[in-house]
Amino acid sequence: MKERILITGASGFIGFHLIEAALSRGFTVYAAVRAGSDVQHLKGYDIGFCELNYTNVELLAKQLEEIGCQYIIHAAGTTRTGSQEAYNAINAGYAVNLARAAMQGLGSKLLKFVFISSLAALGPLNNREMLITEEIVPAPVTAYGRSKLLAERQLQVLPLLPLIILRPTAVYGPREKDILIILRAISRGMEAYIGKIEQQLSFVYVKDLASVAINALCTELSGVAFNISDGRSYGQYELAEFSKQILNRKTWRLHVPHGMIKALAFGMERVYGWRGKTPALNVEKLNELTAVNWHCSIDKAKAALGFCPRYTLEQGLRETLHWYRQHNWI
Repeated sequence: MKERILITGASGFIGFHLIEAALSRGFTVYAAVRAGSDVQHLKGYDIGFCELNYTNVELLAKQLEEIGCQYIIHAAGTTRTGSQEAYNAINAGYAVNLARAAMQGLGSKLLKFVFISSLAALGPLNNREMLITEEIVPAPVTAYGRSKLLAERQLQVLPLLPLIILRPTAVYGPREKDILIILRAISRGMEAYIGKIEQQLSFVYVKDLASVAINALCTELSGVAFNISDGRSYGQYELAEFSKQILNRKTWRLHVPHGMIKALAFGMERVYGWRGKTPALNVEKLNELTAVNWHCSIDKAKAALGFCPRYTLEQGLRETLHWYRQHNWI
């Protein structure tokens, strides 16, 4: 019988690619989705679906026992919500409840619990000459990053949980919708930046992230965290330069003063707040968007997980933009 894997956040961007990677490795896949989620893009796959109650550990344990999975990749979470408490409840509280339920409902049958965290849990550096390693003192600059760090710490103290933590940097690829905003602007001839801060950025193509997540299921290590990127550092203009070459576009480059963007973000927060939503651009998000250095080391993942990124930013963008064009996203 094939080994079973549960993937949470399965209807989302990263979840979709995790499903494809797991199926390609021969797993029987169960996709955990929220009620009402759009799963049309998953209908052609031979997978099972489930809706999990992350707020009730006892019920969740029974649901996991019924599924009988040996592996869990927890990719569910929120990147936009209204408060630190809400971030903590979803990104940390749900992750811990799922882990406790897995140990209760699956026990020793659970071979690996992979938590998809974020490099935002460590935060950026102010020095462009340094690397973000797993050993630095965490200093997240957003509520999202703080909630991911809280989740990591609470998971790491759960006894006997066979835990692996992955901290991807900015993830892009087919179906991604945040970097898509930038790529759409470039395709229309606009290239905008916040101020003129010289930055070092990092990226990881979603297929590389999915691949290393599946590799992590096989490691005997437990309780260990790994930074994940393509291993390179990029200046703030390189994403646009690669995209313009691929799209054969010329753009008008605009540097917008930080204060103006901050005022715009504040205004968007107020408007979206009246609707009970959080905009992609908000005041706190500027802390990440304008950070000096997001360049991270992946030596640890290479050594322990056999991580060998297949895609540079240029290669990943070429595949991504081709997909966006094919599906009329740009």
